[in-house]
Amino acid sequence: QVQLAESGGGSVQAGGSLRLSCSASGRTLSSYTMGWFRQAPGKERVFVGAISWHGGHTIYEESVNTRFTISRDVAKNTMYLQMKNLIAEDTAIYYCAARNGGLQKGTGAYDYWGQGTPVTVSS
Repeated sequence: QVQLAESGGGSVQAGGSLRLSCSASGRTLSSYTMGWFRQAPGKERVFVGAISWHGGHTIYEESVNTRFTISRDVAKNTMYLQMKNLIAEDTAIYYCAARNGGLQKGTGAYDYWGQGTPVTVSS
């Protein structure tokens, strides 16, 4: 089992920045991929980006590719999502997720989920 806990959500004005954290516990993550997803009100949960724990390789959803950056601190077992130039459309609950395997974008590919942290961007 992998336990995940997000933090860092909040309210920010459009154009601002925010950094989310996802702390993981319960397993050695060397073979894992960690991902970020988001769910806007009334919409499905969608992929934001992911990082391979061992090599630090990343993939992103196209609309955030130039504004969001995913990183991880292996020693702290923590993944980060640095968001800049936020827009109203980024408003959502942000979830981190983990899977034992390579980079994937589908929600069904991930086995473990955090409870989510809300991000509200006001224009």
